[in-house]
Amino acid sequence: MSDAIKAATLEYATRLGDDAVVLGHRISEWVSYGPFLEEDIAYANVSLDYVGRARMFYTYAAELADDGRTEDDFAYMRSDRDYRNLLLLEMPRGDFAYSQVRQLLADVYYSLVLPKLAQSKDERLAAVAAKSVKETKYHVRRSRDWVHRLGDGTEESHKRTQKAVDQLWGYTHEMFDMDETEQLLADNGIGVDVSKLRDQWHKEVSAILTEATITVPEDSWAVRGGRTGYHTENLGHMLTQMQIVHRSHPGCQW
Repeated sequence: MSDAIKAATLEYATRLGDDAVVLGHRISEWVSYGPFLEEDIAYANVSLDYVGRARMFYTYAAELADDGRTEDDFAYMRSDRDYRNLLLLEMPRGDFAYSQVRQLLADVYYSLVLPKLAQSKDERLAAVAAKSVKETKYHVRRSRDWVHRLGDGTEESHKRTQKAVDQLWGYTHEMFDMDETEQLLADNGIGVDVSKLRDQWHKEVSAILTEATITVPEDSWAVRGGRTGYHTENLGHMLTQMQIVHRSHPGCQW
């Protein structure tokens, strides 16, 4: 592995870990607040899927960095400006419709990205993706069913679901951007060219929203910055809660 490929792979694994840990934490915020017991359990399981995914990506990133850092250092000892997650994933929990819509947008995205990443020439990235593909099939089914129920449910649930789609849609464009790091890895068969997946994602999401009687928004606005460390204030607040124990007791293990 050349130095350039190694550096790019380190950045790529870190980004994927950041995406997973941020969304995993957001999902965990619903535990004990779900509409009924089964949803509390479901949210806990989905959150653990993402946190487990983050651990695997961070562990690989730490090995590539080879500078003494561990997965905990990547998760707990970096500031918001050091994180490289997609902005969509850091948005606040919101109400139940908001979280389910965000989950649908992300789940369909990963249902397209992960099978491609599972074909990576990098065996570690491919292995993590292959494991995550199985989980994502369940995630998509769950979020799709909930958006159907909420969008085509009561007048109130429909209104909240439509509002959530309208509020989140502009954050989805960033998911399909390619920079030099991702393009280098895609050209070398290691990363995924996500720019080629937008049309399929839009088609699948639009079909689900239409079935849920939700209007698909126009692409009238877009917000970017997560991949370069420019985040909303929401991430800083989230990391304060997520990192407080580790930062208060550095080096502590249990």
